[in-house]
Amino acid sequence: MARIHSRGKGKAGSTRPFLSEAPSWVKMKPKEIEQLIVQLSKQGNSQAAIGMILRDQYGIPSVNLVAGKKLLTILNENDVAPRYPEDLISLIRRAMNLRNHLAENKKDLISTHGLQRIESKIYRLAAYYRRVKVLPADWKYRPATASVLLR
Repeated sequence: MARIHSRGKGKAGSTRPFLSEAPSWVKMKPKEIEQLIVQLSKQGNSQAAIGMILRDQYGIPSVNLVAGKKLLTILNENDVAPRYPEDLISLIRRAMNLRNHLAENKKDLISTHGLQRIESKIYRLAAYYRRVKVLPADWKYRPATASVLLR
């Protein structure tokens, strides 16, 4: 089956190796990792940035394997989780940047089509998050007020 917004078919190119337990080289305890995650979140890092910092600087390949919980679960337990999902916020940020570009370049029809594609992804993702009750049932994406969400 083909993808919606690209020409590709099939599965993604790379897969993470199957591991059922933490690697032997990870020496940090789960509590230390949780404290580190909370500290990195309070410094203003996103979930993706926290995962890359843990991987690159501390040698932790997967928080779930080592700590036994997902990164977002740890953030929720310590009340430092973001208000809105990170993937939704990044799509909204892209749409806002593209709207600013289109305000200056009104005849850029390719970017207009790109904005339609990004906003359709936002609508579909928001519908999913409303269905699984991550977002309130009455939440709607409005391009005019989207900048308030990013604060």
